[in-house]
Amino acid sequence: MHGWLPLTVQILTAAVLLLALGPRARSRRWWLLATPVAVLVGSGAALLAHSYITCGGYAGEPAPKGLWIWIALTGLAAVVLVLGWPGARWWRRTAAVAALPLCVLSAALALNLWVGYFPTVQIAWNQLTAGPLPDETDAGAVTALAHTVAQTKTLPAKGSVLKVDTGSSASGFAHRDELVYLPPAWFATVPPPTLPTVMMIGGEFNTPGDWLRAGSAIETADAFATAHHGNAPVLVFVDSGGQFNNDTECVNGPRGRVADHLVNDVRPYLISQFHVSPAAANWGVAGWSMGGTCAVDLVSMHPDKFSAFEDIAGDLAPSAGNPEQTLRRLYDGDKALQASFDPSTVITTHGRYQNVAGRFDVNGTLRTAHGPAVIEEAAHTLPDASDQMLAAQTLCGLGRSAGMDCAVIEQPGGHNWPFAAQAFRLALPWLAGAVGTPGVDRIPVSHTDIAPAAPSGQPLQAKGP
Repeated sequence: MHGWLPLTVQILTAAVLLLALGPRARSRRWWLLATPVAVLVGSGAALLAHSYITCGGYAGEPAPKGLWIWIALTGLAAVVLVLGWPGARWWRRTAAVAALPLCVLSAALALNLWVGYFPTVQIAWNQLTAGPLPDETDAGAVTALAHTVAQTKTLPAKGSVLKVDTGSSASGFAHRDELVYLPPAWFATVPPPTLPTVMMIGGEFNTPGDWLRAGSAIETADAFATAHHGNAPVLVFVDSGGQFNNDTECVNGPRGRVADHLVNDVRPYLISQFHVSPAAANWGVAGWSMGGTCAVDLVSMHPDKFSAFEDIAGDLAPSAGNPEQTLRRLYDGDKALQASFDPSTVITTHGRYQNVAGRFDVNGTLRTAHGPAVIEEAAHTLPDASDQMLAAQTLCGLGRSAGMDCAVIEQPGGHNWPFAAQAFRLALPWLAGAVGTPGVDRIPVSHTDIAPAAPSGQPLQAKGP
């Protein structure tokens, strides 16, 4: 949510907070008591929040100053409510009661401006009220639509999204319902054509629906399918956390055997239930932030299962805080286990890769004031290179040395969901071709333009077995 709404709410909040304070209505004694308490509580709240975010390793870039200011003002509002209540007139008490939640809301809006989790008010409302997802339907409707298409020979204008339970027999991982996007071409035949699949993974704080709401993945996939006669990959939006704040980094460890879940629960489920291709050449992984790190890890560790990845602003390796915290939180102190999930170690010890490709999309402004750019220089030669740029250049360099086809693309933006949505939209023409989507031409991994409909695309190119 950008534009007038956050600013309007914050101006209103400031006015209500000033009314609650009533500078001229308070005695000198009250100010002498309240001021140090307010400073202590406000600064303490901001410091605690800052410590939680930085020590937990949850931020890819510094938070805006406005976030800390509004957190501090929330503490101030709480002090005004408690200490200002005795002897205050009813309207000032009303203002004090209103100021506290308004300050919390203003802090939340500042946080959202940073991470872009709720791009619009409607998306925020749907997320908070468990509203419908884009293109959401159910299994019965999917079956009925498939039979209708078989009779009419006309593909639907959009794809379908349905919730699934992929099971946990291989991993024991307690996960939430996951989501599958079926492109229009999936309905072309009964049984459905053997389409490729892209696994979609979100950030460290996530729900399986984040890519659909905050990342606009369904709008991107539907637009791509429309331009390619209904053809697009099947997308599976996985649960990598089990709960919103469980940062697993997609490894097997004390926070869950997530790698096993994604590779040995989700992948077989899609193959058996949706008739997607089982070939590694037809499977890819795309992820943002933590999900980007997961994407590199999964493909480099399992080239027999996946062949392409898009890493959007991921890290050099799975991270859940500083090095000591990461080792303890993700691997229970097991350094050998940590090494087995370190992409640099995996790539350098794997041997030569065959037919594996990866794209690293990094946010920044080093060379992209006028649009995306392919970064060829070594990361250490770039001024003010971000951690994500250093990670991308390092991993891409290692990948090239081991036979991967890869590129690093820098685009304007922040480390947030709007950037993730933009990066996926730009990469999908390459990714769809890389995993063998019918009717979609293969294009270089380094392309920086959204491709139009591929000239080879034809209606109903995907065929059943």
